[in-house]
Amino acid sequence: MPAKLKLVTHSSSGENRTVPLRRPNAELRQREYLTEEEVDKIIKAAKRNRYGQRDATMILTCYRHGLRASELCELRWSQVDWSRAHLHVKRLKGSDDSVHTIEGDEKRALRQLQREQELKSPFVFTSERGAPFTPSGFAKMIERVGEQARLGFKVHPHQLRHACGFALANKGVDTRRLQLWLGHKDIRNTAAYSKLSAQPFDGMWR
Repeated sequence: MPAKLKLVTHSSSGENRTVPLRRPNAELRQREYLTEEEVDKIIKAAKRNRYGQRDATMILTCYRHGLRASELCELRWSQVDWSRAHLHVKRLKGSDDSVHTIEGDEKRALRQLQREQELKSPFVFTSERGAPFTPSGFAKMIERVGEQARLGFKVHPHQLRHACGFALANKGVDTRRLQLWLGHKDIRNTAAYSKLSAQPFDGMWR
């Protein structure tokens, strides 16, 4: 299919020229989510990195709570309630904040990360220099571990947010609870996960 073109005017010369029109992400990517098995594979791949504990915990936390990359990188230790095993999730892009439970394996991973954080920081995920991890850095790391896990397609951070939605929908979590977990203002955004879930069809041929 020939590339679509658009006419642009160069700001300095005033010259008109045509350039390729960038296709939407949905067309460029094979799919917008990961399965639970694929998430497990990239977590295992991440553990082999130089900073394997940090990288694997980033992926697990992003997936479990359906975080955007920016929300993950903004995460602070003050948002973790160790005594109740709760995470105070601060959403961006106009989404609703909420309080999530933290499962045992995630709590242990976060505890270990906090103990091993050489340069103490208010931020949970930091670079080797102690600065907050950046969304672009996380995107590069995710793409790299996707290649190491040999998934066969390019992996990007937002697939983890979608993976969370699909995994919970497949476990039978109702749309309203899923909406609260993901922080959607509009429940129609959440309904897409339930619509594409195979859970209602389990046992159809038995």
